[in-house]
Amino acid sequence: MDFIVNILALGIPFSVALLLASIGEMFNQRSGIFNLGCEGIMAMGAFIGMLIPYSVGQGGATAEIYNFLGIIAGALVGALLGLVFGVVVITFKAKQGIAGIGMQLFCVGAAGTLFRHFVGGTQSIPGIGKFYIPLLSKIPILGQIFFSHNILVYIAFLFVPLSVYILFKTPWGLRVRAVGTYPRAADSLGINVNRVRFQALAVGGALAGLAGAYLSLCQAKMFSDEMIAGRGFIAVALVYFGHWDPIKIMWGALLFSLAQSFQLAVQGQGINFPYEFAVMLPYVLVILTLAFSRDKKKQEPAALGIAFDREKRT
Repeated sequence: MDFIVNILALGIPFSVALLLASIGEMFNQRSGIFNLGCEGIMAMGAFIGMLIPYSVGQGGATAEIYNFLGIIAGALVGALLGLVFGVVVITFKAKQGIAGIGMQLFCVGAAGTLFRHFVGGTQSIPGIGKFYIPLLSKIPILGQIFFSHNILVYIAFLFVPLSVYILFKTPWGLRVRAVGTYPRAADSLGINVNRVRFQALAVGGALAGLAGAYLSLCQAKMFSDEMIAGRGFIAVALVYFGHWDPIKIMWGALLFSLAQSFQLAVQGQGINFPYEFAVMLPYVLVILTLAFSRDKKKQEPAALGIAFDREKRT
């Protein structure tokens, strides 16, 4: 029983970075832009997130303030990089796939270089600790699984219903879906297609940066070059797995993270099982779920990956 509880208790916080990044990527893709640079934006968010508390305050009463400043800075640098990506693919109409790979390579390299310049080597930080919800955290089993995590875990899962509301119940969400599906029709109704896409990229970049800052400040409580470990690409895959629906994306993030916590639990228990296969399990699971989760009723946004040119009428 303890083995299962540990898997579930680890799986929920493990899913947060994926959940935030994939919801951000969902907004990108709903507007017609896919960003393979998500991995790089997460890396920059992780570095900037830990740099602030490392540089200006690692202890004392103000430590938590600097930690949350790091979280905000990670989100802001992510939003800025999202806008930079928008300049490349919207203003200059570069191919989104190639531009995304370029963004990923640039940001991962820049984060590693800046880290070695300003920090030098692996340094741990106190980070953001757990927040035990009063009374609920005392419930046997359920308290450990659901109500004994840091504050960003709860915030991340609140983003799921919030993103559903924004996407399907607000005028801005309608514009995002319109420019990703029928940009020509949206333009004829007076919607500035490129402006909405820039806005969606800023939101997506902010959430990816926030996901990276979560990894460095809440999960690992340090930064390293290999910290993101493919999570940005997994986040892009989860958008397809979840058919551009925030709730389904959440279940996909949980599925991957539970597989990840399972392999850690297997290693921690000393079970006679090749650890290489355990480490590989989460990624194999993503490939299999993508291969067998096709839903003909759910199609990708029609204008996904297509630059909009209002002067071009074909």
